[in-house]
Amino acid sequence: MRSLRIAIIFALLASLSFSFSRIGRAVVQPEPLDTNEYGCPSLVAAYHGAEPLPTTPSRDDQGGGIKEEIPDKYAARYQEWKKEFLSTDAGRNQWAYYQSNRHFALTIQLSRENAEGATTGNYRWNEAGQLVSATITLGSRLDQGYPNPIYFPVMNSLLLPEAQNRIAGVTLAATKLAHEFGHVNRTAKVDPKQYQLQSQLMPQYNRIFLSNGRDANDPRLLELTRQLGGTPVEIWEDREYWGEANAMVYLGDRFTENGLRCSLFSRMRQSIDLYAKSYEGRFLAIVQSTPSHRFCGWQ
Repeated sequence: MRSLRIAIIFALLASLSFSFSRIGRAVVQPEPLDTNEYGCPSLVAAYHGAEPLPTTPSRDDQGGGIKEEIPDKYAARYQEWKKEFLSTDAGRNQWAYYQSNRHFALTIQLSRENAEGATTGNYRWNEAGQLVSATITLGSRLDQGYPNPIYFPVMNSLLLPEAQNRIAGVTLAATKLAHEFGHVNRTAKVDPKQYQLQSQLMPQYNRIFLSNGRDANDPRLLELTRQLGGTPVEIWEDREYWGEANAMVYLGDRFTENGLRCSLFSRMRQSIDLYAKSYEGRFLAIVQSTPSHRFCGWQ
């Protein structure tokens, strides 16, 4: 039954990519000029790294499945993070889906760069528009550091003052891994031409914005916004909340103790109300597909 429920949630997240496709603004967010040259908000860059990975793979992705490229030095800690992720139905189901997919190659690697963060990139599509490869890069200290509640309201919810000694670092690492799986899940559903166009035009948008006196009503920027489907900040926040939605599915499976679960999801709800109100439906859909007592504070 639990495996069936997770499968339903997984399918629901995919369908939501259409029903909630309109990009909206969070209630509270940084100023638009608080971005890097790609238009990426600084708080997103702080977690994912200063620059996005290239969109062309650096390896042979023939054969499909999951390829784990972990240095021996970090193998033991990585296996602990992986075990924690696979301790839930959500983690096992998603891992099995990509492991058995002969038409998609997912590489998971570990790096000392951006040690407490993670990122997903190296996306490649085939001629039919199907995503055929991606790379998740995990920081070597993934079990440390809590991302900011702006853009990361789910992962930040693990920072509970009254329960710091009860939520182990391996759970934080596994939640970050779930967030990155969410990026892969989502990117497999988007229009690849639109995704690539956004990657090309967002730096152009930001260059104009920084050189025109930061006038968002510049006709050139309005035209770029039309082509992009939103401003760079809106596009980045939309992508991050898909990752957070998948992290929420993982945590919903991971925590069964009523008191701790209620504290966790109540904090999550508060952050979403403050910073991601326009995206509340994305998270509420997960709650509505699950018995309500599992998500305290989301009645």
